Amino acid sequence: MISECAPDNPEDNYYAPGDPLFQRTTVQAFRDAGIEVSSTREILNRGVYLTTAVKCGKTACAIRPETIRECSILLERELALFPNIKALLLMGDVAIKAINYIAANCGEKRAIPSGSTYKLRTRSHFFKGIRLFPSYLQAGPSFFIENSKRKMIAEDIAAAFAALDRGAGR
Repeated sequence: MISECAPDNPEDNYYAPGDPLFQRTTVQAFRDAGIEVSSTREILNRGVYLTTAVKCGKTACAIRPETIRECSILLERELALFPNIKALLLMGDVAIKAINYIAANCGEKRAIPSGSTYKLRTRSHFFKGIRLFPSYLQAGPSFFIENSKRKMIAEDIAAAFAALDRGAGR
């Protein structure tokens, strides 16, 4: 599961001790999807690795495309550490852009076409045999604001698990 960027406060990161913000919102997203977990550790135990496309916190409202492009190199190296990836949940536009930069670096076309996430999320997308699930950002305080997006996030997490149960949905 790839979300946007690291939190401004390192104490809110997925793997920070205690009950960090990214853990709370992500655990809730999994629960909304009908997957009973109570911690980042339990999510990891289900075979889901949590990371960010951009490894530093935001310095402005938006993340510059150049930053996403540069950080996609780090993300690509990080993902290479997991040779058996079956699916990627791309949580938000930054994660989607990062995967598209990785595809371009490999000389391939965009893994996720341009368009609105609400339309893209209902189609099947693949990159190097890995099923991609474009979705909305689940990590951070905005998760609790938009109930419609929260519902779609839950649907996307459930769809990813269902696809894995069916062999990546092929």
